[in-house]
Amino acid sequence: MPKSILIIQGHPDPAPERLCRALASAYREGAKSAGAKVRDIDVAQLDFPILRTEADFHRGPDGAPDAIKRAAADIKWADHLLIIYPLWMGDMPALLKAFFEQTFRPGIALSYGEGFPKPMFKKKSARVAVTMGMPRAAYQLMFGAHGVKALEKSVLGFAGMKPIRESLFGMVQGDEPGKMTRRIDKFRETGAKDAS
Repeated sequence: MPKSILIIQGHPDPAPERLCRALASAYREGAKSAGAKVRDIDVAQLDFPILRTEADFHRGPDGAPDAIKRAAADIKWADHLLIIYPLWMGDMPALLKAFFEQTFRPGIALSYGEGFPKPMFKKKSARVAVTMGMPRAAYQLMFGAHGVKALEKSVLGFAGMKPIRESLFGMVQGDEPGKMTRRIDKFRETGAKDAS
């Protein structure tokens, strides 16, 4: 049975020339070539407020804005998520974090009741892809890839997703065109592999 894959484009700049958009497009092509059904969420195109109170968060799915309700339905539909974004100040951009705060609220990603919250995404896997200006090894070794680890453990893993894989693209500014083309081509292969 073909996999259902959701691509969450987390670059807050809607400009089509962003590397995150080229990588997502290649991944989509690879996944479709392997028979996957693919949907997309472009966070930059969504209209939603940031959460400001705990009460807003605990309103659950019924209290979510319409754009978030549609996004949550796509997340529930998917077997696998690709989350792609640029590294900004060591972490994901604020707009993407606001998106996760909205979509991973009670009744969507976690079931709240007595005791510890229960994860609702146990049968889903994910890939986190991040572009950055620094060398990938520096982000991993010197900074512990803390932003990516927080997303993987505190958000995706807490909701039950596994396995969660990483694709980190370092030194993307000033990359020569040939090298960038090879990276994009390889990520197309990654999309096909994740769809299998």
